[in-house]
Amino acid sequence: MLRLSDIMSRAGLHGYADVALVLFVLAFLGILVHLYSPARRREMDEMARKPLEDEPTEHTNPGARS
Repeated sequence: MLRLSDIMSRAGLHGYADVALVLFVLAFLGILVHLYSPARRREMDEMARKPLEDEPTEHTNPGARS
């Protein structure tokens, strides 16, 4: 009786794990390059300063009556 590990080892699928790893690393590096590219620096600086800006905000309480 064949075990599942014997069947999987004979199936010839060992190359797919390597291909998946390479694709994952390429996608990860592509995302990093996109995020940290100099073209996005101004946008990132604006987003970093956003929590520190003093903008009037309206805090509405749904349970409060006016």
